[in-house]
Formats: sequence, C-alpha cells, structure tokens
Amino acid sequence: MTDITIKITDRNGVKHEVLAPTDMNMNVMELIRSYELAEEGTIGICGGMAMCASCQCYVLNDVLKTERNDDEEAMLSEAYHVKENSRLGCQIHLTADLEGLEIEIAPEQ
Repeated sequence: MTDITIKITDRNGVKHEVLAPTDMNMNVMELIRSYELAEEGTIGICGGMAMCASCQCYVLNDVLKTERNDDEEAMLSEAYHVKENSRLGCQIHLTADLEGLEIEIAPEQ
C-alpha cells in the first residue's frame, strides 16, 4: 500500500496533514470526506460527477500537473469564490505523484 501525504486547510483555516492511499482510486473530495474535514452534506453533494462545486478547493503549490477538464471548467464558471487555482476535488485523483500536495477547501457555495 502506497500512501502519500497531503496538506489540507479546512474551511475554518485549520491545517491538516493526512495520509492518502493511492491504491484505492480515490479522489481529493472522497479524501476530505473520509477525514471529515468538511461538514457532512457540504462537500461532494453530486457524488463526484463534476455537477456541483461543493468540493471546490484551491491548489496551493505546484505539485498538481493536470489542468482542469471541460466539465470542471464549466462547473467552476458558475461557482462562487473561484480563483485561478480553483479545482474540483472530485476531479483530482490520488496518485503517487501528488505527494506533498497542498490544498485549501473553498468556502461553501
């Protein structure tokens, strides 16, 4: 089992360093839910289909090399609190090359 370390700042500004498994096909939204870093019912409302922006987060360092996909781009164009570094957590899959990723969960929509 290969775990990576990801730093997540929750909506209260508290920083968490969490271990994320790379062998379970999980994404950042599911990781945030599994550690209960956002209130139940406030994140991943659409179930990870890029149909809501409840899992929006800000990428704080340059570990993530992928760009937003079309669904993500469309969803974020209608969301609030969007920044240059906004991504949908459900679209960031946990892979070994994300070791050291730092993200901040965006405010509720």
